[in-house]
Amino acid sequence: MKLKIKERLQSIRLREKGFSVNEIVRRVAVAKSSVSTWVRNVTMSDKARKRLLTKIKLGQVLSAERKRQRTQDLLLRYKEQASTTLPKINDISVERIICALLYWCEGLKSISKGTCFTNSDPKLIKTFLTLLRHSFPLDEKKFRLCIHLHEYHDAEKQIAFWSKVTNIDRGQFIKPYRKPHTGKRIKKDYPGCLSLRYHSNDLAKRLLMTATAFLEKYGPIG
Repeated sequence: MKLKIKERLQSIRLREKGFSVNEIVRRVAVAKSSVSTWVRNVTMSDKARKRLLTKIKLGQVLSAERKRQRTQDLLLRYKEQASTTLPKINDISVERIICALLYWCEGLKSISKGTCFTNSDPKLIKTFLTLLRHSFPLDEKKFRLCIHLHEYHDAEKQIAFWSKVTNIDRGQFIKPYRKPHTGKRIKKDYPGCLSLRYHSNDLAKRLLMTATAFLEKYGPIG
């Protein structure tokens, strides 16, 4: 009993100095539930309260950082596993199906308005274009590109960026579309949204019908 009284008084003194429950548990070596009960109503000075809040905030930051690191490690492991299992695509029919499915997700569905693929992710744009070029005979001169930019973007810089990504001459870019100002904060490293057009209704029909055939075969309802 005397030992418990001693531990309780020690816990209260530490709490009065602004120590957290976990810090007290480590110093006094008693159950956390006991410490929580003992210090529940302890009054702290402003200095002690400031110390406690700093410790709690620091603990939350460290906990969040550890959680983020665990997530990143897990994502890296999954990516490495996926990389080792991905097959080499050397069949034009497979490339055409993947290209068509990408178009089904991000492309224009109206076959009377030509072929149009819009996205802001440079990797996705480049992947789609690579597959498109491998899968279909194209006339590179039929490409026209329009970038949707915010007012803080440098149009010439972004045209040069997307020209490099797509490997399409800057002369085939039309005047960028400036999005209305929304008052929101600037998105760091946001390259704008690219609308990639290819003047051919026939290509749009091929892409959409390839995707349709695949989805009807492998994704029937009922």
